[in-house]
Amino acid sequence: MDLAAPIEEVKGIGPKTAELLHKAGIFMLRDLVYHLPRDYENFQQAQNIADLRPGKVTVKARVEDIATRRIKRLTLTEATLRDKTGAIKAIWFNQPYRTKQFSEQGEYYFSGNMQLSYGRYQLQNPSAVKADEYDAPTTDKIQPIYPARGTIKSPDFKKFIASLRNQIALTPDMFPNYPGRAEALLDVHFPETTAQAKKGREYLAVEELFELLLAARLNREENQKLRTSPIKTDMAKFKDFVTRLPFKLTNAQRVATWEIIQDMENDIPMNRLLQGDVGSGKTMVAALSAYAAAGAGFQTALMAPTEVLATQHAESLSKLFGDKLRIALLTGSTKRKPELKKHIKAGEVDLVIGTHALITDDTEFKNLGLAIIDEQHRFGVAQRQKLLAKARTMPHLLSMTATPIPRSLQLTIFGDLAVSVLDELPAGRQPITTQIVSPVSTKQMWAAVEKELRAKHQAYYICKKIDDKGESELKSVKAEVQKIAHQFPDYNVAYLHGKMKPAEKDEIMTLFASGEIDILVSTTVVEVGVNVPNATVMVIADADQYGLSQLHQLRGRVGRGATASYCYLICSSTDAPTKRIREIERSQDGFYLAEVDLKLRGPGEIYGSLQHGALDLRIASITDTKLVHKADQLVKDFLKQKLNVLEYKELSAAVRKYQRLTTLN
Repeated sequence: MDLAAPIEEVKGIGPKTAELLHKAGIFMLRDLVYHLPRDYENFQQAQNIADLRPGKVTVKARVEDIATRRIKRLTLTEATLRDKTGAIKAIWFNQPYRTKQFSEQGEYYFSGNMQLSYGRYQLQNPSAVKADEYDAPTTDKIQPIYPARGTIKSPDFKKFIASLRNQIALTPDMFPNYPGRAEALLDVHFPETTAQAKKGREYLAVEELFELLLAARLNREENQKLRTSPIKTDMAKFKDFVTRLPFKLTNAQRVATWEIIQDMENDIPMNRLLQGDVGSGKTMVAALSAYAAAGAGFQTALMAPTEVLATQHAESLSKLFGDKLRIALLTGSTKRKPELKKHIKAGEVDLVIGTHALITDDTEFKNLGLAIIDEQHRFGVAQRQKLLAKARTMPHLLSMTATPIPRSLQLTIFGDLAVSVLDELPAGRQPITTQIVSPVSTKQMWAAVEKELRAKHQAYYICKKIDDKGESELKSVKAEVQKIAHQFPDYNVAYLHGKMKPAEKDEIMTLFASGEIDILVSTTVVEVGVNVPNATVMVIADADQYGLSQLHQLRGRVGRGATASYCYLICSSTDAPTKRIREIERSQDGFYLAEVDLKLRGPGEIYGSLQHGALDLRIASITDTKLVHKADQLVKDFLKQKLNVLEYKELSAAVRKYQRLTTLN
């Protein structure tokens, strides 16, 4: 089977369907056969309706009283399912065709989640097949359920992949020391037992982890070949400056700063990630690193994702360092820009703090020795490379992130990337009171919000969506801002979202930071950014739809001053809060929550916030240490046999994707 063949070669995929699949990122046969089932239906395990318990269930029943109605732009199709032991309601969202699917005489297998909703149990969006068709001896007893992609639904994927069954059986192995790929793919797509499906998925998970770990190992080898100018720190002068600071560094800040200073003294370029919980003092560590570089005659560039954040850094650090460090701000709106760039080129500025203006062609440095990227997940690989290219030789690189990364993820994904951790908060920070709120019990919460507003404090209100287009019941910025403005007529209410122009976003955040906006209704675009100590309330609508790490980042927008702060998590339904959402209520430890997120949601939620598109683990779980160990051993065997990754076209492409993660080149 040629996995590189276009999907147009598959029976049933014409030009229109191919275009829809292309939009979903499916171009080749490999993309299609690696589009794995998200679940399986085993109708042999059908239960009597009277014996059902909440969760994933399967029943064999007849259909009664089916009807479709519209709510705004949402269609609800409801039916009564009945067997000899009882009846249960079923509901489908935006599937009006269901009304014509069933006959009153026929029996069907229904499989879906049984949940309590508005005081009654019901099956939500159950799949359905005719019982006599499924019971036929030629039908596979376990049916795969594929993730939908736009208008391409699970039955479509099932049909496409079924037509490739014979070809899948001929799939070659990806690399020599790991045989069995064809069998694994057959096990996943056409299993006879759930154990067989699990076995096939484990094979493919190890294959995916192998690609990732091999990329990390090759990166380490490449990065070790690079050379740069060592930066030697005058430790006596440096320690004297630290003792004169108007505050005491946390022990974590001291350790991280020392690790960076030691790295910069080597002729191998530093490639270090400084990760710290919100408010842990990363900017101070970065500034001290720049001070050390300046003392040795080197310049530092600190690139921030927004003009507001860059300005805040420049103002606060200029006050702190005074004439000890020559600091300049370079953004798109900087006045007398040509003159400033002349000073930078002449080496008359020690620390240049800016936005993308730092990487324009006409921005030149005399002796750039240290590059710092703040909120590094906001920048792509190409932008990072442009900043590094501003130096005569490869500069030392310090990346910063406020998203805590679990240790297991660090070791596996980042390979040789050095990591410094700030796991302490500076003295004086107040804990944030966090409370889960039912969507029908918000009266007391709004009263508490108004109390904070009367005390001249400010509030955030976070929504999942920008517009209310009726495709779901999740809250949207444009709808909620009107409601809140009506509810709080005596206060200034504004909105913010990611599709606004950068200048507009900066203007809104500047007004909010200055206290001219009382309530900011926003999407998660405020997840990282400026420091607004006067903001004491964070309200997150549909909070159960977010990962714990993201909720923690949003919560970290408040509690940044000496005043008590509050975070309210409004759930999207009246169901009892899950154990997962309870974790954010009881813990303010970002590293603990990141570990919980990793176990419950996989690495995508965490790592998706760290580097756009860099990690796309669709099968493997970083938390499965057994599979990680097996993949690591395969990497060692591969390298021991002196196999060349370039000789294996498919493997080479997969490894290149992951290699862009930590390489300095």
